[in-house]
Amino acid sequence: MTLIQEQREARPAIPDNALELLTDMQKASLRRIENFGWTLKFIRQPSFEPPLVVVENSTGVNIGVLEEDGGVNLSPRIILRD
Repeated sequence: MTLIQEQREARPAIPDNALELLTDMQKASLRRIENFGWTLKFIRQPSFEPPLVVVENSTGVNIGVLEEDGGVNLSPRIILRD
């Protein structure tokens, strides 16, 4: 097993301090979209970049990225791992 795989396995999809990683605008937006069945799917924490906050709808079919300004990008250019 490589070091990268070990790091991925060691980090939970949603860290315990998830709300601390979000901007105030992201927190407000997350509360708003939760009323429509969206949930936090995971947070990626790339080195030297802001966290990538990914949400999904209640059916799990659609995903979006919570932008730093609180906007929801429903056409994100991200690659999901299994």
